Amino acid sequence: MCEYCGCQEVATIGELTKEHDLVVELISRARAAAAAADLPRMAEFACEIAAVLRPHTAVEEEALFPALAADFPAHIEALRTEHRQIEAVLGEARRGIPADPGWPAQLCEAMRLLRTHILAEQDGVFPAALANLREADWAAAEAVRARVGSLLPRVAS
Repeated sequence: MCEYCGCQEVATIGELTKEHDLVVELISRARAAAAAADLPRMAEFACEIAAVLRPHTAVEEEALFPALAADFPAHIEALRTEHRQIEAVLGEARRGIPADPGWPAQLCEAMRLLRTHILAEQDGVFPAALANLREADWAAAEAVRARVGSLLPRVAS
């Protein structure tokens, strides 16, 4: 993951990166479940990933993306579209194993897309945010985070 520009030193980006790390770990587990054809575990991991991504995506879409959209409209729109595609597949598991026999393959494809998406954010969006966002933009991101929370454990200061 990106560690060269210093963007992870900004609290907002640091937390988003930690969420990415957790999601990558869950993707690995979901892939192992898929390799074992363990549909219940695949559905479980899909729900866990979706839970981590709910507040994560809110911070991005309500704060970072609007602040970057004027400078990078096509890129930001593509990332928003990917969010919807990934959410749709993950969401199918919220009531258990989806009945659609094609869902396991769809989940595997969504995991591939999500992994690529994470790299695009960490290597593109986060450094761009560091370079382009103003103090008010960072404050807006922190306000969204305060409202939506996080599944990451909080470290006492």
